[in-house]
Amino acid sequence: MSAEEARVVAERAARSSYGRLVALLAAQSGDIGLAEDSLSGAFEEALRRWPSGGVPDNPEGWLLTVARNRLRDVWKSSAMRASAPLDDAVRAATDPLAEHDPLAIGDKRLELLFVCAHPAIDPAVRTPLMLQTVLGFDAAEIARAFAVPPAAMAQRLVRAKRRIKDARIPFAVPDRTAMPERLPVVLEAVYGCAALSWRGDGSSLAGEAQYLAVTLAALLDGEAEAWGLAALTTLTLARRRTGGFVPLDEQDPQDWDAALIAEGEAYLRRARPDGAPGRFQVEAAIQAVHTDRRRTGETDWAALRMLYAALLEIASTLGARVAAAVVTARLDGPDAGLAALPALAADAETFQPYWAARAELLAAADRDATDAYARAVELAEDAEVAAFLRARAARP
Repeated sequence: MSAEEARVVAERAARSSYGRLVALLAAQSGDIGLAEDSLSGAFEEALRRWPSGGVPDNPEGWLLTVARNRLRDVWKSSAMRASAPLDDAVRAATDPLAEHDPLAIGDKRLELLFVCAHPAIDPAVRTPLMLQTVLGFDAAEIARAFAVPPAAMAQRLVRAKRRIKDARIPFAVPDRTAMPERLPVVLEAVYGCAALSWRGDGSSLAGEAQYLAVTLAALLDGEAEAWGLAALTTLTLARRRTGGFVPLDEQDPQDWDAALIAEGEAYLRRARPDGAPGRFQVEAAIQAVHTDRRRTGETDWAALRMLYAALLEIASTLGARVAAAVVTARLDGPDAGLAALPALAADAETFQPYWAARAELLAAADRDATDAYARAVELAEDAEVAAFLRARAARP
């Protein structure tokens, strides 16, 4: 095997397993930074050994074993003895990794998600910390999602990990008295994972987001918003496709996964709130309207208008306002859609979907869309989306 082939396998393992391995390595030790350093060393060793020795049958287990050995070397070092004076017998008996099966991941990532939602951690960094440490996104990707400079995001994450280590925050799922205050941040992180992995080569991460959402909903059982997120990620995953970018309303619904659609609808039926529905329940209902086109052949735009009105009452995000304007255009014409678009402010100036929607609505209204298309292409991070918009702009 060549060094390049080994690198490809290692990168695939990092994308699919990084968060799970960190969660296992950091369990009970409380030191996320040390876990990440040990895992990084394991990946470096893989790049040295795999080209000549071949890739092991279980790359994840191999990486965990090497990283675990590195952790044990640190624990046995004189520096660790000085800071935590335990004899070898006690250290072996309390080895937090001794009983872990590399494939028996269970709820360790969920535990780590709830750790990252601890009240002692800065609220502004909780979701980014989960996205990096548990779900495997790098600081640059997270920075783009939160519209902050990559260096600033990296600094925030380092400080948060140091805070966890210094405060000795326990790695455990909180009891139900503490869970409600932490749950919204955990749901946001899983939702963020699904959104960040929607396109590109993140198919495994999109599946992981759905798995975590469903596992979390089953764990909590009675939490309507958790079931709403399970429905949302499942219905979204059902429409995930590869190849060139195609707008939702131009996709062939027969290409969508019927089994996942049925599964997502079942989760949505379980999301029965005591009061008004939450954000994820409404977003899941919006996705259900779209995926129902596979059955009916039509999109119920009136239902979408009603659901977006409800969503804007709960979470009036820029993305929701742009999507609601597109629905208005479908029902009342492109001029009405343009009037419904949010006023151009600082947040919209760099929001690519705003410019893509504006360009499409201007073109539909037979107005000059040149500048809007150019801005949408400039802001597009996905090459396939940019190519699609260029083709749209070139239409006579």
